[in-house]
Amino acid sequence: MTGTYRRHFLAGSVGLAGVVVLGACTDDDQKASTPESTSDGAPTTLATALAAPGTAGLMDEAIYQKRVDEYLAIAVSELHLDNPTGIAVQLIASHRDPSYSWPIEQASVEGLSKVWEQIDTWQDTRDFSLMYLNWVLALGQGDTPMTTLDPELLSAIEHRMLDNRYRYNDPNPEGRVDEQWYWSENHIVIGLVNEFLAGQAFPDETFPVTGLTGAEHMARSKPGILAWVTERAKFGFFEWHSHVYMLKNISPLLTLAELADDPELVRAAGMGLDLCLLDMAAHTHAGTYAAPRGRTYKKDKMTALDEDTFGTSKFMFDDTTHPYQSATDSGASYFCGAKRYRPPLAIIEIAVAPAPGVARERHGIFVDGSVPVTDNPEAPFGYDFSDSENLSFWWSQGAVGLWQVADISLSEAEKYNLFDNPALAQVKVLADLNGRDPEKIKVWEQANHAVVNFGHLREANTYAWRGDAVSLASVLDHRFGQMRDQVHSWVATIDAEALVFTTHPSTEVDETLDWDSDGKPGYWTGEASMPRSAQFERTAIHIYQPAWDETTDPLLWSVFGYRDYTHAYVPQDHFDEVAQDGNWTFARKGDGYIALWSWRTPAFRAYDPTKYATHGMVKPFDLVADGGPDNVWIVEVGEKGDGRFTRWAASISGSRPEVERTDAGFTVGWTSPSAGEVVFGSTGAFTVRGKEAEIADFPRHDSEFGTVDHLATTYGFATEAATLDLDFARQTRSAAAAAPRR
Repeated sequence: MTGTYRRHFLAGSVGLAGVVVLGACTDDDQKASTPESTSDGAPTTLATALAAPGTAGLMDEAIYQKRVDEYLAIAVSELHLDNPTGIAVQLIASHRDPSYSWPIEQASVEGLSKVWEQIDTWQDTRDFSLMYLNWVLALGQGDTPMTTLDPELLSAIEHRMLDNRYRYNDPNPEGRVDEQWYWSENHIVIGLVNEFLAGQAFPDETFPVTGLTGAEHMARSKPGILAWVTERAKFGFFEWHSHVYMLKNISPLLTLAELADDPELVRAAGMGLDLCLLDMAAHTHAGTYAAPRGRTYKKDKMTALDEDTFGTSKFMFDDTTHPYQSATDSGASYFCGAKRYRPPLAIIEIAVAPAPGVARERHGIFVDGSVPVTDNPEAPFGYDFSDSENLSFWWSQGAVGLWQVADISLSEAEKYNLFDNPALAQVKVLADLNGRDPEKIKVWEQANHAVVNFGHLREANTYAWRGDAVSLASVLDHRFGQMRDQVHSWVATIDAEALVFTTHPSTEVDETLDWDSDGKPGYWTGEASMPRSAQFERTAIHIYQPAWDETTDPLLWSVFGYRDYTHAYVPQDHFDEVAQDGNWTFARKGDGYIALWSWRTPAFRAYDPTKYATHGMVKPFDLVADGGPDNVWIVEVGEKGDGRFTRWAASISGSRPEVERTDAGFTVGWTSPSAGEVVFGSTGAFTVRGKEAEIADFPRHDSEFGTVDHLATTYGFATEAATLDLDFARQTRSAAAAAPRR
């Protein structure tokens, strides 16, 4: 490759020049197809579902295989035979190299006893385990000693697939509690894929829970899978940029693309995978999924090395020198076993392009829980609020506490004993407090919408600027002042561990040595109240002003109170320099700079490492702005090209932000070295150099690589050496690779 790639250790080469319709090569023909697409609809054979590895326009196959070798060397170096993925990687290595040997006899029914217990007692996330067991079942019926598992183990897997309950509204035996959370975006597609593949494996068997045959399970799950992929194309991901749950979208789609016998589903899964990797690629910086996130946890957000997507990102983009963090990574492991799917080269190039600038995106659906209660509220895009068939669609957006959905939420919960599920315990309390009267529930939910809808993801407009040494990304004007659990509002990133963000905590920090512990929603995870955020390229303003307090509802306040301060994560140990000047805090690592200003005077809070988890950090990392839950944080990022760090910092601290606080809220003005004069407030527009800058109603995607309109089902991207075009209505996937440079 040429020097046009940033932080690019081995992303892949263009390969043969020309255009390819991805899904127009047979297994026997590894060459590029004709330049013109002749397909107009679903493929009819597996051979035409996805283009063969090695085809022009895809990631270079030699590079892909090198990545497989690198990861498998780590994955098989230690045995994890109590884990389905641990067994799967051994089988993948054995299929790949007939001379490879491992203690296959140790892969036993007894070794997976904890997995069986989880599945047999219908615990939550058992769908994850079943998904991975699909790979074990497929790979473990080989024709060599090292690929042929114990028949008893295979039988145990088959037994669980037949006996599983795949949907919340399937029959449930009297007295049996099903703890599965069926309704989030990722669980929906995982459940559908598991159901389809179980039906495919046993088409003539009768499944005890439903009384349906496997073929009937295939027939009822296929439309849902196709609808899920189409919804992602139109609306983006409801769990936007989640570095936890994006992997849980990737895993089922890859499983389906590789194991399904239905060509239409294989292509749909491949196109869905493209969407996942595109969202990641447009926000990849130094191996980090450097984006605001609709769902996250403390265990994932304090360092990119803990992101669930880290292994997939490293495998695909090789944009970090940090090693793989897991030998049973459910992204990298199964990409090693992939025979059909290969990422388009354009996606790789988007991830590693030099200083790609701004990416604006819109995700999800706008529904306002604060509007007055009315009869028959009109739902957007035809997803009727009163149709119980749409319950999973609404709950997949976290809209459990949305008054518009109260009727079907209550009726479905009572009809299918959903209140027995421990995950719905708080919802049950809410319903019981209101006598399970849907009309009372609606009024109560509307009155307390700022609190009870803490899980509602709602429409999100995200904005990201990426340079070569630093990135800055925010979700703009998203549910200002309201509680949002598991959200990550903004982040400035230099590398996997040198990053900065703020939150408004709902609890005090846990006195524990368990670093992952953060309560719910917690000290570091989520926002007790969302900031109103605006960003223009390298500068952003985040205004915290809670829209609720203890007067809203005393009972809610006793459960969902918040702290009288906001704070920032500034891990000093992971920067080369950290300095403070008044209310400014400056941090540098390598060629990347971050400046953070707080209206309320901030100070680092130190923790006793014998009482509090510090993750090995010695210097204080918690920058607390005491004095109230309302605050203004301003962030600016820079790079070596902006001058020496000390001079850059001086240019920033020399321009004091002007903040006015009234009963109505904040007005903020500041002159940014990069953007010029910026003005923002609790209400009104965001202006840059006197001109209004957009903070809402973005396209689905807009960057230098292409623009995809909101609700469009056609995607087109072009990089310096490749293109990618996806048409979800026609179900076509095509790419082009430019001629090699001379």
